[in-house]
Amino acid sequence: MIYTSFAQVYDRLMDQSLYQKWHDYVRQYIKPQGQSLLELACGSGTLAVQLAQTGFKVTGFDLSDEMLTLAAQKAMAAHVDLPLIQGDMRDLTMLPSFDIVTCFDDSICYMRDLADVQQVMQQVYRLLPTGGYFLFDAHSLYQMDEVFPGYMFNDHTEDTAFMWRSYYGDEPHSVEHDLTFFVWNDQIGGYQAFNELHHERTYPLSDFQHALQATGFHNIRVTSDFGTKVPDERSTRWFFAAQK
Repeated sequence: MIYTSFAQVYDRLMDQSLYQKWHDYVRQYIKPQGQSLLELACGSGTLAVQLAQTGFKVTGFDLSDEMLTLAAQKAMAAHVDLPLIQGDMRDLTMLPSFDIVTCFDDSICYMRDLADVQQVMQQVYRLLPTGGYFLFDAHSLYQMDEVFPGYMFNDHTEDTAFMWRSYYGDEPHSVEHDLTFFVWNDQIGGYQAFNELHHERTYPLSDFQHALQATGFHNIRVTSDFGTKVPDERSTRWFFAAQK
């Protein structure tokens, strides 16, 4: 395969087994019966396609046109109907209502601050009917403060190489991920470099809970390990389920 974008290489390196776990987490709370589901930060569409095949009426939403292009290709290959919308999840005012809204893969941690996190929650709350679910995950303090800083990961294949390095960010409980890909390009007879700097930030568990409550959500459940465990001091990812 000839990789022409950062999104394609990033998608290839993603741990595909995680998508099934996110899918199963949704199924813990909701039995699919044709409910409308908005997947915020849907990325390349792998999870959206799985949820659609399960029986949800899924719409994908993402900031990246490149990711949405991949999602459209996957939906076509899987023969599923998957409407796709490009936009910023801090502004969902033009969208119709949905029975369920999801936001996985720590995408909420890409918000600049807690005010932006709560803005997303308020936008989601407006879209949901009474009893509708908002399901999302976020990095824990342990993951952000202890695991990520100094983390390095390298990967290479016949035609690609990948370097991932993480550093402390400027804000409390934040990190910067420096992601660099080198992809062999026959047209230029050499490697083409793609580089992105990703900023992530998380907050104490109570801050997320208080933000949900202040927005109006209730029946808030917090777990770890894709809903299978109670969070503890070494949990790396928190999972939130809340109802309007």
